[in-house]
Amino acid sequence: MSAVDPTRPVLVVGAGISGASCARALSDAGVPVRVLDRGRRSGGRMSGRRVESAGDVRVVDLGASYFTVSGEGDLHDDFARLVAGWQERGLARPWTDTFAVLDGSGGEPGSSSGPVRWAAPTGLRSLVEDLVAQPGAAPLDVVHGIDVESVSSGEGGPGVDGRGAPAVVLAMPDPQAADLLPRMAATRLDVSARWNWRPCIAVYAGWEQRWWPDFHGAFVNDSDLLVFLADDGSRRGDGAPVLVAHTAPDVSSEHLDAPASVVAPVLASLGPMLGVAAAPEPTWARAHRWSLASPLRQHEDAPFGWDEESGIGVCGDAWGERSKVQTAWESGTALGRHLAERFAG
Repeated sequence: MSAVDPTRPVLVVGAGISGASCARALSDAGVPVRVLDRGRRSGGRMSGRRVESAGDVRVVDLGASYFTVSGEGDLHDDFARLVAGWQERGLARPWTDTFAVLDGSGGEPGSSSGPVRWAAPTGLRSLVEDLVAQPGAAPLDVVHGIDVESVSSGEGGPGVDGRGAPAVVLAMPDPQAADLLPRMAATRLDVSARWNWRPCIAVYAGWEQRWWPDFHGAFVNDSDLLVFLADDGSRRGDGAPVLVAHTAPDVSSEHLDAPASVVAPVLASLGPMLGVAAAPEPTWARAHRWSLASPLRQHEDAPFGWDEESGIGVCGDAWGERSKVQTAWESGTALGRHLAERFAG
C-alpha cells in the first residue's frame, strides 16, 4: 500500500518527457500521482504539428530533432531498454549517425559522424504519449489545459494553486519553475528566472517534391540565421518533401514576438546553402517559437533537485551533464524513484 492518499496525489506540473517519466516511475511503484499541463496534449518540447504534405497528413517535429542513447549505469541501461521496446513496437527508429556540416558563409559542405540519432515515425511526441498510456500498466492521470499560477509551501505541505499534495514536482525549464516557486524554495533548489535559456524558432516548409541533395540533418556553421537543418522525410522514413530549420539564438530572440517574420529569410537561405541557386516556392511554410529551447547552464552534480523543507522537486533536461532527451527522461525517472521510496509502503 502507498502512504499517499489517492484523493491527495503527488502533483507533477508539466507533461513533457521528464514529467511523464517522473509520474510513470511513481505510478508503477503504486504511488498516486496526477500530472497537470497547460497544453492540449502531452509532449512539451518533444511536440510537433500536424500538416498535410504531398497528400498525406503527418506530424513534423519542431522541438527536439532526435535523441541518442549513451552512457553506463542503471538509469542509462533502463533508458536503453525503453528505447529497444519502442523500436520493437515501431515507435522509434535509428535515423543516422552522420550529419552534413553546412557553411552559412558559402564554404564547401562537410560531414560529421557521431552517435546514432533516433527518430520517431509518428513524431517524438508519440514517445511521451506512450509513457502516459504505457501498455501493460495503468495509464497516467494527466489533466490538460491547466495553467498553474503558483506553487506554495507551508506547515501543511506543498500545494499547487491551493491544491495540497504530499509532494510537488516541477518538470519544466528553470526560469518557469522559479516563477512559480516560493523564493526561498527556489534558492535552495538553485533555480532562477535570471538564468537565460536559448530561444529558437523552428521554420518548417513542404514542397510538392524534393529538390535538395540527399542528406539527413545538417549542422550549420558560420551563419547568423540558422544552426540546424533536418530533412523531415528522411527523419520519419517516409521521404516526405519537408524541411525543418532551427534559427540561431540571436535571430530567435529578435523575432519571438513575430516568429513568422523569419520564414522568408530562412527560405531564401536554403537554396544556396543546399547547392542550388534558389529554392522553389514551397506549398506551405510556417514557424513555431520556443522561448526556452535549451539551457545555457546545466546542473551537472545532480540528476534532479529536491527541497526537503518544502516538499518540492524539479527535474528536466538541465539536470545532467548535457541537455538532451535522455537527460530529461533520466532526470524525471530518478526523481520519481526517489519519491517512490519515500511514499511506497
